[in-house]
Amino acid sequence: MKSSKKDFLKVKEYRSRLENAEGYGEVWEIVKATVKSSLNERRVGMMLFLDDLPLRLGAYHSLGSNNIVLNRALVNIVEAASKSKRLINSFVYVLLLHEYLHALGRPRESQVRPLVYQISRESFGSDHITTQLAEVGPWSILKGIPLDAMDVPKRVIEIVKDFEKADKKIYYLSGCMGVHALPVHQGV
Repeated sequence: MKSSKKDFLKVKEYRSRLENAEGYGEVWEIVKATVKSSLNERRVGMMLFLDDLPLRLGAYHSLGSNNIVLNRALVNIVEAASKSKRLINSFVYVLLLHEYLHALGRPRESQVRPLVYQISRESFGSDHITTQLAEVGPWSILKGIPLDAMDVPKRVIEIVKDFEKADKKIYYLSGCMGVHALPVHQGV
């Protein structure tokens, strides 16, 4: 199969998967697949937490951890402002991709932002909303919404269950620092 036809089919598949994704776990699987396809890199054992953060912060990854914290309040605002599942999933995809690249060992924003755009363009095409959000920033869809004037109530942080697919076994080891989970790949 020619490379251009293969690329076209890949773009078509990723677009369809993102448009039909239900929940954070399915968007996450697309993030991992696109990074694997573009950079041939991956990391397992990530966990997603939802928290009400300042509205100018979309998400963050603490260096050295397996955690991504997504701004639940900001996602709720996007959901209220747009009923487009494709737009909401694209917004979440760009935020999760950005933090995943940090988790893969790229701490500098100057490295991550261009890669978010590159991976989005390769995976969805230059005319897709995901690529446009990656290029101009995810906050572009919130223009006209007075984020600074909003008072967001602080709720309890929550963990997203089943964020990572159950394609690996987890062995728990108890050590002097507590309990640690080690992901073990099957058929890698």
